[in-house]
Amino acid sequence: MANIKNRKFIALDISGKNYLSWVLDVKLHLSAKKLRHTIDEDNAASNEEHATALIFLRHHIDDGLKYEYLTVENPLELWQNLNDRFEHLKAVVLPKALNDWAQLRFQDFKTVSEYNSTLFKIVS
Repeated sequence: MANIKNRKFIALDISGKNYLSWVLDVKLHLSAKKLRHTIDEDNAASNEEHATALIFLRHHIDDGLKYEYLTVENPLELWQNLNDRFEHLKAVVLPKALNDWAQLRFQDFKTVSEYNSTLFKIVS
């Protein structure tokens, strides 16, 4: 439970259901820490930067994923492995979002707040 309090954002779920938002959060936080280059191809990051980025990534993934990728010692390799595993979600999420958008009707909601909430879920 102590780990949950120290996380900057929600950890990547083993099912990958929050992968797309997780990727954005990771990129933003690594950029803020000046470590974004550690997950780019052909980077010249130092060992300390690699270690810091790897610790950050491992801290923000589900324990099941953490154990599965236990032997990965490079943040770029971990990033690519997770990308290979969950990238297909874009092909699933986008058509669903487009369908939800097409079916969205204001009169189906009792309040503007409910409509806005649903609207923002689709957009995100």
